[in-house]
Amino acid sequence: MQFEDRGMTMRFRAPAAAVTFVLGVSVLTAGCGKYSYGSLVAQKAYKEANDKYTAGDFKAAAAKYEDALKSNPGKSEVFFYLGNSYDNMFKPSRIGEAENDAYIQKAIDNYKKGAEKDPNALMRKRSLEYLVAAYGTDKLNDPAQAEPLVQKMIELEPNEPGNYFALSKIYEDAGRYEEAEAALLKGRDAKPNDPAVYATVSGYYNRQGDFPKTVEALQKAADLDPNNPQGHQLVAVFYWEKASKDHRLPVPEKKDYILKGIDATDRALALNKDYSDALTFKNILLRMQGNEEKDLVKRAALYREADELRNRAIELNKKKTSGIS
Repeated sequence: MQFEDRGMTMRFRAPAAAVTFVLGVSVLTAGCGKYSYGSLVAQKAYKEANDKYTAGDFKAAAAKYEDALKSNPGKSEVFFYLGNSYDNMFKPSRIGEAENDAYIQKAIDNYKKGAEKDPNALMRKRSLEYLVAAYGTDKLNDPAQAEPLVQKMIELEPNEPGNYFALSKIYEDAGRYEEAEAALLKGRDAKPNDPAVYATVSGYYNRQGDFPKTVEALQKAADLDPNNPQGHQLVAVFYWEKASKDHRLPVPEKKDYILKGIDATDRALALNKDYSDALTFKNILLRMQGNEEKDLVKRAALYREADELRNRAIELNKKKTSGIS
C-alpha cells in the first residue's frame, strides 16, 4: 500500500492532516511503502494534536505534538505549533512559578527549532517572529535576546518594513530613542509608497509626543490612499484632539489646528459627501472655530453651518439604522 504526502499550507491555524491514517495488520507489522510505522503513528498524533490546538486545548495539544515527535523526530512542521501551545499555556502574571516558567522556555526551544527546521518558509518566519515576541516586554522582557533575532530577520528580508519596526520597538522600549527612530525610518524607506508604513510611523511619533511629525505621517498615509476618505478623517480627529485637549497651545496655534482639521474633513467629504463621521467632526470643529471668533456675525454663521452638518449626520445615521439607502 502506498501513501501520498500532499503537504499543507499553514496560515495561523492548525493545519489539516496531510495523510489519512490507516491502521491494519500489515502496517502494524512491517510499515507500508515509504511510510514506516513510526511515521504513521506520528501522523495520527499530529492530526489529534491539531484538533486539540484548534479547539484551544493547548495542554492536550502539546502532549500530542510531543507524541508525534517521539514517534518521528524528523517531523519538523510540529515545532511551531508545539512551541505556540506552550506559549499559550504561559501566563506572564505567574512568572517565577517553576511550571509556568518551563512553559515559556519550552516555547522558546521549539520556536528556535521551527525557525531552523520547518520545511515551510512562512512557518520558519512565523517561528522567528513568535520567538522575538517571547522576549518582548509583555513576556520575558529581555531585549538583549530579541535584538539579534530581529537583526537576523532584517538580513533575511531587508525590504520588509515590519522587521525594522520590530527593531524600532525594541529600542523604544529600552529608551534608545535615536536608534528607535533610525530603525523606524529605515522601515519607512523600505516601502515608501505604502500607507500602512506611515500609519506605523505616526504611531511612534504620537507615543513620543511629537504632534507635527505625527500628523505629517498621517497626512502622507492619507495622500497615498487617495480614494479612501478615512485617512483624511483620521487627520481631522488628531487636529481636533490637539486643539481641544492641549490647553498649553497658544491661541493662534489652536486656531490654525482647527482650520487644518476642517480642511481635512473637507477632503474626506470631497471623496464621500455622506461620510457621517466627517460631517460630525466638521460640525464640532466649526463650533470650536466659532468659539474663538470675536465677530458675532461670523460666529453665528459658523454655528449655523455646524447645525446643518450635525443635522445631516443625524439623518444619515437614522437611515443607516433603519436600513434605508
